[in-house]
Amino acid sequence: MKALRIGMVGYKFMGKAHSNAYRALPMFFPEAPIQPKMAAICGRDAEAVQQAARQYGWADTETDWRSLVTRDDIDLIDINAPSDAHKDIALAAAKAGKHIFCEKPLALTLADSREMLKAAEEAGVKHMVGFNYRFSPAVRLAKNLIESGRLGQIYHFRAWFLQDWILDPAFPLVWRLQKDIAGSGSHGDLGAHLIDLAHYLVGDIQEVIGMSETFIKERPLAENMTGLSAKGSLGGPMGKVTVDDATLFMARFAGGALGSFEATRFAAGHRSTNSFEINGSKGSVKFDFERMNELEVYFTDDQEDVQGFRRVLATDEAHAYSHAWWPAGHTIGFEHTFTHEMLELMEAIHEDRQPSPSFHDGVKCQAVLEAVERSVEERRWVEISEM
Repeated sequence: MKALRIGMVGYKFMGKAHSNAYRALPMFFPEAPIQPKMAAICGRDAEAVQQAARQYGWADTETDWRSLVTRDDIDLIDINAPSDAHKDIALAAAKAGKHIFCEKPLALTLADSREMLKAAEEAGVKHMVGFNYRFSPAVRLAKNLIESGRLGQIYHFRAWFLQDWILDPAFPLVWRLQKDIAGSGSHGDLGAHLIDLAHYLVGDIQEVIGMSETFIKERPLAENMTGLSAKGSLGGPMGKVTVDDATLFMARFAGGALGSFEATRFAAGHRSTNSFEINGSKGSVKFDFERMNELEVYFTDDQEDVQGFRRVLATDEAHAYSHAWWPAGHTIGFEHTFTHEMLELMEAIHEDRQPSPSFHDGVKCQAVLEAVERSVEERRWVEISEM
């Protein structure tokens, strides 16, 4: 196979990011064993999806995902529609023998995510979940430092994903604030990324205890939504917010490390502060996605007079993906993580292996998300093995 024919469901925030990644891959990674072919894009609004197809470079359009998944000229279904649609599309795609890429969180519930994984495995198709932050070169450097033992035994993982985009009480009730569509609020949207980074870097989480809060209980109904923006009518009808605005939890890892996690959309001044710090017996690392090309690194065996965190710019030849982009010091951005994600997808299909992260990782993340929710409800520590 030289080309992978893509059918994509969704065309807004993530649809644009994925489209850009498919278009960039041949230019910057010509060595990729398979290249994507943007065959068809799907959305319910015919006029809007046709405009997206022209803008993003898709060859054809559909307005019903059921038609898309059964097309003979499609090899993989890319799902970036709202979370409540993930399961049905994935099950149909697996039944049709299509490979599947699905944005996170994998499903609304752990049971649904397990059903999706089972269907994909029984169909023998490749499956990937969209945890794009794994594909930042600085995060890959952190992974290498941990796996090589240069940080020693890991004691702490602390992470926080802070945003402020719904701080205004007049901001409308978008779908991300409705549990039946989104599954959860900041916990599943932002916290899922932190959980996956923890699994990727430190290992499995064993038990959790958490708390959450919804600060604004009602919001104006949305008149239209685009990505993370929306409009509503002042003084118009209101709707109930049914997800968390903020969730915090503590965790114990199977390997003995301790973890703390915070996800909120009510941190004024934080546009998208996705950060973690890892402390080990031989050193520490600190990462903030708002400065995604940098990793702060500390080693305990440095001479005393020069000990301290050093700023490493992860753009040199020694760092992941650097060969494809710009000269050292010329930074990359958010969109590049998706290109790296799609490179992994193409290589995995060519090598006849499951991509990483796969639906297995999506299920594992969903188990932690629901364990935290159970902990909040029952006000106790919850073992992941209970889920």
